[in-house]
Amino acid sequence: MFLTTAPIDLPSLLLEARASDGALCLFVGVVRNENAGRQTLAIEYEAYGAMAESEMARIAEGLSRDFPAVRVRMIHRTGRLEIGEASVAIAAVSPHRADAFAACRAAVDRIKTTVPIWKKELHPDGTSDWVDPTKGAATHD
Repeated sequence: MFLTTAPIDLPSLLLEARASDGALCLFVGVVRNENAGRQTLAIEYEAYGAMAESEMARIAEGLSRDFPAVRVRMIHRTGRLEIGEASVAIAAVSPHRADAFAACRAAVDRIKTTVPIWKKELHPDGTSDWVDPTKGAATHD
């Protein structure tokens, strides 16, 4: 399972390392209080569940091919999240750090550009904005 409405269990991701692993790269995306200079109170994530799960499984398979020495675990929250809550987490474990970092970065970039998950930012004035996750995916967030 790649999607959850429950808080992400970050400590469980740290258990992914094996005795042969010398690196565990953990990326955690958290809800921040502003975006592009505009205050955010909370975020709502929506997903096309079955398709999102399928696409994340496809990403996991691709990462296995691209980084054969690395094991990657990914999970993304849906629903309403408050400031500071983890929205996405990726753990990449490998015998070497370079591979773990590269696989972790590839995983988050692929999730943001191909998985049908939508983010709506809620603002203090009662308005909201849908945010394009592909805008600046390689350099932001």
